[in-house]
Amino acid sequence: MRFGVIVFPGSNCDADVYHVLEQVLGVEVVYVWHGETKLGGFDCLVLPGGFSYGDYLRTGAIARFSPVMQAVTAFAHAGGLVLGICNGFQILLEAGLLPGAMRVNKTLQFICQDVWVRVENAATPYTCLARPGQVLRLPIAHKEGNYYCDPATLAALAAGGQIVLRYCDASGNLSEEANPNGSLEHIAGICNPEGNVFGLMPHPERCAEEILGNRDGLLLWQSIVHWLKEKS
Repeated sequence: MRFGVIVFPGSNCDADVYHVLEQVLGVEVVYVWHGETKLGGFDCLVLPGGFSYGDYLRTGAIARFSPVMQAVTAFAHAGGLVLGICNGFQILLEAGLLPGAMRVNKTLQFICQDVWVRVENAATPYTCLARPGQVLRLPIAHKEGNYYCDPATLAALAAGGQIVLRYCDASGNLSEEANPNGSLEHIAGICNPEGNVFGLMPHPERCAEEILGNRDGLLLWQSIVHWLKEKS
């Protein structure tokens, strides 16, 4: 089992992801520089958070043109697991691997806090160890996390079970107060129709150990490992 962490100029959560994969889960993981054009021997690729290329133009707008993204796209189309976290999610949107776009938070401010999310689809490789409706506490840190798509896309997401996580309160209830960035339909994470590409704004790598005071994020990482083991 081999993971690759894609590193763009401006990535700053790559080491956190690497640590969780290697030190907490004990799986093989390597850094992949954005200039690479070939990706072989990987089971899962992770696009971490940060400020790729300084987030100039739009978040993820320049990173989508990095040489590595052609290889990431080919990997995804071949059925490989691709996980985008925060800025990684934004890059997947810009690259067309996931539908929709990100707008500035409803507060017009950068938000860094813990939030609650509800698992809407527990049948993906990233949530297969969760219960439908399970509530997780995860941290967010972004200014452009206000997910938006047109009505037809939203209907397709709902019909295809592609809405994986929704912002909620501690009891799992949806409310405007529990939606930190104004995201459409409280969306915190979505997947593609096949389920192998997943993007989310919260940071599961920042809450995967007891020493951090919260291990809820570990469930997502363990789900990936479990799914890969079951598949092999």
